[in-house]
Amino acid sequence: MKFDVLTLFPEMFESVFSKSIIARAIKNKRIKINYHNLRKWAWNSYGSVDDRPYGGDVGMLIRVDVVDRAIEETRNQKQETRIILLSARGKRLTQKDVRRLSKEKNMMLICGHYEGFDERISELVDEEISIGDYVLSGGEIPAMVLIDSISRLIPGVLGKDESSVVESFSQGKNIEHPQYTRPTEYKGKKVPKVLLSGDPKKIKEWQKSKSR
Repeated sequence: MKFDVLTLFPEMFESVFSKSIIARAIKNKRIKINYHNLRKWAWNSYGSVDDRPYGGDVGMLIRVDVVDRAIEETRNQKQETRIILLSARGKRLTQKDVRRLSKEKNMMLICGHYEGFDERISELVDEEISIGDYVLSGGEIPAMVLIDSISRLIPGVLGKDESSVVESFSQGKNIEHPQYTRPTEYKGKKVPKVLLSGDPKKIKEWQKSKSR
């Protein structure tokens, strides 16, 4: 899968995705991430991408002409691209959405900043997504969340593909069953006996009963 990220701060992604699973996925060519600085399409010589809102509200809004040009010049013209606006008013992201989006081939993520977007930008995208009912400084962190959660479901990204199937929020369940490792007892707290029984059937039944 290829991600194109439109952002004012492409450097924010570098340290986050330079390690661990995402870095390995990029190295193994399971995913590709391109960062595009929105200031490339600034509307003036000062690199501005925002402007004052009509009506006298406080803050600044990212302009529709800037985003429109950025989309047209970065989208894949030969293959369909799913365009997503990271927005506080968007649909709250769920694992069901992540599974759906993991089947895409090309995805463009638009990160906001300042007070928000010109309303007409919503008409340029396929959907708007929020990662929760709270306010962040920009769309970069939500974009990172989206890239990370989607990438985990792409075949070959995780060490064992089945590990993404039994995690929390998969297969219709919300929270995965409790898990334990050594030592068997620590400060009086013991690993449940059933997990030490060696009986696969009883273990599976216990795990199912503890999932919620």
